[in-house]
Amino acid sequence: MENTSVTTAIEENVTVAETPEANVPAAPRKSEGRPPRREARRDSRRERERDEEQDDVEERTIVVNRSTKVVKGGKNFSFSALIVVGDKKGRVGMGFGKANELTDAIRKGGEQARRHMITVPTNGGTITHAVDARFCAAKVLVKPASQGTGVIAGGGMRAVLELAGIQDVLAKSLGSSNQSNVVKATFDALKKLRTKAEMLEKRDVKAL
Repeated sequence: MENTSVTTAIEENVTVAETPEANVPAAPRKSEGRPPRREARRDSRRERERDEEQDDVEERTIVVNRSTKVVKGGKNFSFSALIVVGDKKGRVGMGFGKANELTDAIRKGGEQARRHMITVPTNGGTITHAVDARFCAAKVLVKPASQGTGVIAGGGMRAVLELAGIQDVLAKSLGSSNQSNVVKATFDALKKLRTKAEMLEKRDVKAL
């Protein structure tokens, strides 16, 4: 009995030493060395948005449409967006994006617009000459104006002309009121503009 009580007292007073295995850190998993896919996508999206904020190109959303597809499990929604970008220094672009989310559609439209920017020839703060164009049923007429007139246009035409850096212009939509077609017709009109030097070279006339 005495030996049993002594052994019990010794076991209560002695602290158990930690095994070396307890201090060894666990081996890292294979997935810990790289961020998850969602976080990587968020980081790339943040970098893309940061780059867009740093550039001097202004972006405007002209038209946003939502379409619905009825399927067996319910309804699927998709979005389309018409985006116009410009630096207000003679360069302007247009893009059309489609996606299942509105933000993705706007982002795609903005990226496409930046890739397809055109240079608009100007004379001071107005265009070089009068021009008209047609896209489907939309027809537009754009004329130069004197200094101080301002941008006399409406809808999508006004956004395109302002982002192109044109300060004085007279514009009129004569056909369909579909904003997408009006914007495309406006771009076709701007593509027809020529400078005085280009017209003289085309006619093979030397400038005086």
